[in-house]
Amino acid sequence: MTASRPQALAIALAASLAVGGAHAAKPASVFDVKQLDLGVSACQDFNAYANGKWIAANPIPADRTRWGAFDELREQSLAAQHKIADAANANADKAKAGSIEQKIGWFYRSGMDEAAIDKAGFDPIKPDLDAISKLDDTAGIVAWLGTAYANGEGQGFRFGSGTDYQDARKQIAFANQGGLGLPTPDYYTLDENKDIRAAYVAYIAKLFELTGVPAADAKAKADGILAFETRLAKASLSRVELRDPKNRYHFMSVAEADAITPHLDWAAFFKATNVPVADGFSLSQPKFFAEFDKMLADVPAAQWRDYFAFHAIDGASPYLSKPFQDANFDFYGKTLNGQPEQRARWKRVLDAVNDGMGEALGQLYVKDYFPPQAKARAQQLVDNVRNALKARIEGLDWMSDETKARALEKWQAFLPKIGYPDKWRGWDGLSISPTDYFANVRAANRFDNRYDLDKIGKPTDRQEWNMTPQTVNAYYSSGTNTINFPAAILQPPFFYANGDDAINYGGIGAVIGHESGHGFDDSGSQFDGDGNNVNWWTQADRDAFDARTAKLAAQFDAYAPLASQPDKHVNGKLTMGENIGDLGGLNFAYDALQAADGGKKDPMIDGLSRDQRFFLSWARVWRGNIRDKAQLVLLNTDPHAPAKFRAIGAPSNMPAFAAAFQCKAGDAMVRPDDARVEIW
Repeated sequence: MTASRPQALAIALAASLAVGGAHAAKPASVFDVKQLDLGVSACQDFNAYANGKWIAANPIPADRTRWGAFDELREQSLAAQHKIADAANANADKAKAGSIEQKIGWFYRSGMDEAAIDKAGFDPIKPDLDAISKLDDTAGIVAWLGTAYANGEGQGFRFGSGTDYQDARKQIAFANQGGLGLPTPDYYTLDENKDIRAAYVAYIAKLFELTGVPAADAKAKADGILAFETRLAKASLSRVELRDPKNRYHFMSVAEADAITPHLDWAAFFKATNVPVADGFSLSQPKFFAEFDKMLADVPAAQWRDYFAFHAIDGASPYLSKPFQDANFDFYGKTLNGQPEQRARWKRVLDAVNDGMGEALGQLYVKDYFPPQAKARAQQLVDNVRNALKARIEGLDWMSDETKARALEKWQAFLPKIGYPDKWRGWDGLSISPTDYFANVRAANRFDNRYDLDKIGKPTDRQEWNMTPQTVNAYYSSGTNTINFPAAILQPPFFYANGDDAINYGGIGAVIGHESGHGFDDSGSQFDGDGNNVNWWTQADRDAFDARTAKLAAQFDAYAPLASQPDKHVNGKLTMGENIGDLGGLNFAYDALQAADGGKKDPMIDGLSRDQRFFLSWARVWRGNIRDKAQLVLLNTDPHAPAKFRAIGAPSNMPAFAAAFQCKAGDAMVRPDDARVEIW
């Protein structure tokens, strides 16, 4: 899913949760039927019918690249977090020493002190740049990498903990490809991206100039960095290739890894990062690391220094003085994504607090906005939708009993988590200053990095969350087989305490179904109920699954979101997992609604039938608009299809939708029988 919220949700959830037919005395109308565009046929363009008027009346704010239901919720969440941060700041000096209230208050206060930040200029990173300037050979570069990764400031690739694909009970070290400043490898090679590359070079040079490097020298450094990153890009796998678990995991011993990277001593690296590696680790993309090693041998030290220095400045620029912040925004915000204005200072500071102490902020958030009893009530809805998924598996006509039995074992092992962690992280050992913003950002990053690396060699904790409670989103984890629903998504338009079942199943019910469906999408289906990457399918069943998903990929390949560039299409393979999640999730939620309300008289609220309200609730979740530049980036990077196609994609494959709106064969929202997709 994609996509926070204030006090209204806490009050609503405490009041009641409409599940299983347990309505309020009189279900509230949560649709303004005047927003429906009756000049458009629901059977031709359901998104325009449900959302067109709203989109026309709600232009994208200047500080946003897109605007829709999720973005409205994010703004609500930010407002709630702002209130919490302001209160923490006001009370921080008298709060209990070392408490999360004090640390969040001081963190936020330091970030809002623009005068002190501007006065410091780029002084905070001078020690980093000085250390980098002394690197003059391969041995020094490799040693610096170990120190940098130990402090959470590593460059060139990504490194951290993760669930062992072959033994999900334990956490191991993962080294993954990375090191690029542009969104994907294609940005370095395709001719259509040459203007972006030119702007990137100009941005790199600008940052060097801000640190006192003469313009001509800065330009030469920038050209060298682009060439450096282009080599990394050519050795990197694409986003589509990375959807295959086999391209995300290659377990090997330290000696085997050293044979691939003879210039990068992994034993020394693990010693420097204080990471225990007994049997081995995942060198996840060997081809990338082989090229990285060649570069250690043949790229001049000066070019390595320039690369490290640029990324040190770039990574720090949002937390340095205004010229650095502006340069960063001009490239990543304006040039790359088409965003006209930078977001307000307090929002950017909250981003930093969330990055560094997100779960601590979430602990304060749920105290004010999500009462404990809401978890139990939300659990009922989760159970109902999951039961619908089970029934779907049992009724599949294309899957053998052997594979069904394994699928049901995985279904049984699902662990739903709702709202927030049962046990909160501790923050002892993290020192926060009331006056030094950059030091706080760096300290929190170092603290979180150590927290992550310390998991290596230890048992996997299925109860741990990878998303904060104040995040409007939800996720499935294949390595732990968990479905996770943060507190902030349990609110309108996903959930209404006084709405009828049709609204709630079409909203949050479909989200629950979507995340459950990820356990059985093209990637998740390659993991068993314990989280291990093993095959539990017969070959005939996998072939039948692949044939169905290929039809779904073809459907989304045909979508072109930009009128100005009709040749730019959705990538059906990149978005496959999310599209399977949508299709399955909406079907599971629809079945759950029928089970909850079956046999009861349709209340016909606002002249809309139960099934019409269900599908309208789904579509309204995806209302929104996006800037063309941002959409182009997302077409290359985002595993989610554009929102307007999510509104219509799954319904167009469901006969129940056609029946609800009296659509007929030949209508755009009715797939012919030979093109209609049903997977789970």
